[in-house]
Amino acid sequence: MRGGWGHHGRHWGGRGGRGEGRSRRMFDGGELRLVLLKLIADEPRHGYDLIRQIEELTGGAYAPSPGVVYPTITLLDDMGFIAQQQSEGAKKAFAITEAGTAELDANAEQVAALMARLTALGEERQKTDSTSVRRAMGNLREVLVNRLSAGDVDEATLHEVVALIDEAAQKIERL
Repeated sequence: MRGGWGHHGRHWGGRGGRGEGRSRRMFDGGELRLVLLKLIADEPRHGYDLIRQIEELTGGAYAPSPGVVYPTITLLDDMGFIAQQQSEGAKKAFAITEAGTAELDANAEQVAALMARLTALGEERQKTDSTSVRRAMGNLREVLVNRLSAGDVDEATLHEVVALIDEAAQKIERL
């Protein structure tokens, strides 16, 4: 998991995605259906483009899996909310229909809230996502894995490692 977010974003942690609280699904019920419909209303899209667009909106913090997106596209098509357009290659592009526009209008408040949630997630990710911090955390992880898997770590050394990590966390918290 990256920063408390599943790689394909199926779930997200509590406040701010840092894993506090209980983990829950990113979208409940028909929420993903409404988000996909909104993105298709903005411009005709195919499945992979929808995944990329959501990932872009969230700053990479969330990307729905193809196993969730493609069945939802099929459902939207079956419901008459979108229709396949002529497209080049094997990718099926979809555009919104009049029924789809009516569905968005009927759920305008919820759609706005969902899009705001995705955008806020992207803004939060941008504030907290630093390449140098990720690199340093990865470096610490590798050092810990290498040192602790060496097999010659006694309990005193393990306590020293824990104390160093706790000390670093306390210093960062006070910044």
